[in-house]
Amino acid sequence: MNEVDSKLGDLDLEDQSDTTEEDTSSSDESDVEIKFNVAMWDFNQCDPKKCSGRKLARLGLVKCLKVKQKFPGLVLTPTGKICVSPADKDIITKKGLAVVDCSWAKIDETPLGALKPQHARLLPYLVAANPINYGRPCQLSCVEALAAAMYITGYKKIAHHYLDKFGWGHSFITLNEELLDIYAACTDSKSVVEAQGAYIEKEQQAQLQRQNIPDFPPSDSDSTDSDTD
Repeated sequence: MNEVDSKLGDLDLEDQSDTTEEDTSSSDESDVEIKFNVAMWDFNQCDPKKCSGRKLARLGLVKCLKVKQKFPGLVLTPTGKICVSPADKDIITKKGLAVVDCSWAKIDETPLGALKPQHARLLPYLVAANPINYGRPCQLSCVEALAAAMYITGYKKIAHHYLDKFGWGHSFITLNEELLDIYAACTDSKSVVEAQGAYIEKEQQAQLQRQNIPDFPPSDSDSTDSDTD
């Protein structure tokens, strides 16, 4: 989850009224209504020019939090102990969604303990589509992390709306659509972890099978045919 900044004022952290926004495909700017808070903490550990979170902040799609500012909703953070799941939809709907913008390489020097989120969550296995970490497992940018949590909890249209702000954004869904749909069909964190394990095992087996396919040399007949005038 790497990326944000830009002081947009204090967040209204009151519970939001319930909303039933559901899935479907790519977002249409005119009919996307976001009824929950979306926020982030920025620890200034990424390149500002490549920071997806800061772009979202400039667009008014993310509000920035001070390090010690509390957030009552679901928080995507490396300190989470359980995976986000469809069971978390009510938390996002009523209390919002936030992401921690920090580098995995600098976690030990990042004051994550100061955040103390009530609903800390990890993301399950997904592959990055951002230009910096394209194809790398779990190396997601802020917008990818937020969109993944939205998609899994039933806010697919809003997930597309956020990703549409980036030229490469659609690639995140393309790379992960099978996995995202699997996670979105789960019931809770435990079933998401089980689905993740089953998917990874299946992919590992497929990779082993591909590696074990012998690379046969051309047959004599093929060689003879190719030498014929």
